[in-house]
Amino acid sequence: MDRKMLRDDQWKRIEPLCSGKASERGVTGRDNRLFVEAVLWIARTGSPWRDLPQHFGAWHTAYMRFSRWSKNGVWARMADALKRDADLEQLFVDSTIVRAHQHATGAQKKQAIKPSDGAGVG
Repeated sequence: MDRKMLRDDQWKRIEPLCSGKASERGVTGRDNRLFVEAVLWIARTGSPWRDLPQHFGAWHTAYMRFSRWSKNGVWARMADALKRDADLEQLFVDSTIVRAHQHATGAQKKQAIKPSDGAGVG
């Protein structure tokens, strides 16, 4: 895969936080970086897990691993390690992000015409 979301310096900071390293007891992950990139692809596209491109591996395996890492706090530790990278130089907010209830606009409520008002009779 030639299009990565993580820069090499970011990966170096979070790599030690990943579960399933060769130095750990139990099952090791074949390619932690590819897995993290798969999760970032899901987050970026908003696609369901079943639509995960095949080059990332089996979607169910990726989902189960994502779930385990969530329960073990791996993602929270990674977020802490990378939060200093937040770039809020430009921030866009538009109507697709901010939703308001229809009554929040200040528009007058429409009065319903009751059939018993006699309108249209004559």
